[in-house]
Amino acid sequence: MTAYLAIINPVAGGGRCGKQARQILDRLREQGLKIDAEETRSSGDACHLAREAYVVGYRRFLAVGGDGTSYEIVNGLFPRDGDQDRVALGFLPLGTGNSFLRDFSDRGLEHAVEAILAERSRPCDVIRLSHRQGMLHYINLVSIGFTAEAGELTNRRFKHLGEAGYLMAILICWLRLHFPVFPLRLDGAAEVDGRPCTYLTFSNSRFTGGKLMIAPNANTADGLVEVTRVGTIGRWDFVRTFPKIFSGAHLKHPLISCVAARRIEFQLPEPISVMIDGEVIRCHPESIEVLPSALDVMV
Repeated sequence: MTAYLAIINPVAGGGRCGKQARQILDRLREQGLKIDAEETRSSGDACHLAREAYVVGYRRFLAVGGDGTSYEIVNGLFPRDGDQDRVALGFLPLGTGNSFLRDFSDRGLEHAVEAILAERSRPCDVIRLSHRQGMLHYINLVSIGFTAEAGELTNRRFKHLGEAGYLMAILICWLRLHFPVFPLRLDGAAEVDGRPCTYLTFSNSRFTGGKLMIAPNANTADGLVEVTRVGTIGRWDFVRTFPKIFSGAHLKHPLISCVAARRIEFQLPEPISVMIDGEVIRCHPESIEVLPSALDVMV
């Protein structure tokens, strides 16, 4: 099927998406694109809509909303058998975060529309998080520790404030700063890494939370996950270091490190909070692995 299916989250961006989506889709249709559209009504709808659309023949999708919308669509399209048709995902960034697109341009919606009209795409890795109850897939990042706590607080209390809300949640979590342990093994290493830390991120792309360049060395098509570890950094050192995350200069801190890996295995004693592409869930992670170039993204 040559038509796109646009999956619209009308409440994304504080309702901005619902007000602007139809106008932008009509603009694309005027340029000759065939676009069908569906709106979500509750959490998880985009996942179900994408899965059902693939079954009936759609192979090109538009995520109309924020990072959470594209995350749900990706999980509707994966897991998939290797011999199935490739799928392409474009973006109309009308949500709060829209972090993934910043790897390719800071022009946001304008850049995204140009890419769709030009049918410009490139391969993108998909990352699989396996946990005790099943598996999830993402194209941006997974984070545990401080960042997951801040993400959970943002979604619960401050999401309507956009980027300012995420920064407010970070401030509150800073006041509660602690250093959990997440035992893990990278690429089958002999030893388990059980060092306490402030947080860990497992990134496919460079940005999170809108403009935070948490993994400046990440590449969405290199077959690797960038593992960023922030060690037992004190509160005031954290304050001095945090602004550097907007440029990626935070990696110069001696307690912050970043390494690339193809597979991460966890040895966690209990479920934890996990932030995955802006959504926070409670699960018991077992592994993270790369599905190289499994998806085409229109960017």
